[in-house]
Amino acid sequence: MNETIELLVTGGTLDKDYNVLTGELVFTQTHLPEMLAQANCQLPIKQTVLMLKDSLELTNNDRQTILTACEKSNCHYIVITHGTDTMVDTAKFLNTSKEIVNKVIIITGAMRPFKLGNSDALFNLGCALSMAKIARCGVYIAMNGVLFDADNVKKDTAKGLFTALGFKPKT
Repeated sequence: MNETIELLVTGGTLDKDYNVLTGELVFTQTHLPEMLAQANCQLPIKQTVLMLKDSLELTNNDRQTILTACEKSNCHYIVITHGTDTMVDTAKFLNTSKEIVNKVIIITGAMRPFKLGNSDALFNLGCALSMAKIARCGVYIAMNGVLFDADNVKKDTAKGLFTALGFKPKT
């Protein structure tokens, strides 16, 4: 089995940066290489940038692109960085595929951009990468230190975190 973790980049808040001229959060490039270096990550990583988009702008074609990348990956372990607003939708979409049932796929992101500091980005990424190596095959979301099944998670916007729908999350 290939022990490398493929890191698929799709954008989301994690990768946004502040544009001082417009005062807006924008995408310039992925911050994943900087994050992995800062974390002193020793895991074998293959990074692929699929897109840099806000998850509210993701289309079904974009989700199909993510699914195709998962299907074509020669890696058993896949971590996807994604915006938090629609990561549950993408997880459920991926979870319907019969082509990826023998892989571990974990979606993660951040509530605050890495580049702005005081972000949950490094913690969530580290958890996702570590959990990828120990989780059973399936599609998951790793946020706030918890690994959720794709069909048992929601974003709680009032609390600013992810929670299980009704049964206990995997920890």
